[in-house]
Amino acid sequence: MAVKDKKSTQEKAKKSKAKKSPEYPEKALKIRLVRSVIGRPRYQREVVKGLGLRKVNSAVVRNDTPEIWGMVKKIPHLLDVEILEKK
Repeated sequence: MAVKDKKSTQEKAKKSKAKKSPEYPEKALKIRLVRSVIGRPRYQREVVKGLGLRKVNSAVVRNDTPEIWGMVKKIPHLLDVEILEKK
């Protein structure tokens, strides 16, 4: 049975803690559902659900990231998007 060096495990723990979380941009998006998802294809309903929207005229604020823009571009006919500046 091999004995682990305490120093090396402590250094690894420090390095993992030192990693910074990714910084989000200074912008945010206010996304509002303006059309109903009734009668829409399943993937469009799932995108709406993934954005966190439930009812018509419900709105959410999301960070301005490429992932969110990809979702918005799949269903632009159902959404109203406003760009907000963070303070």
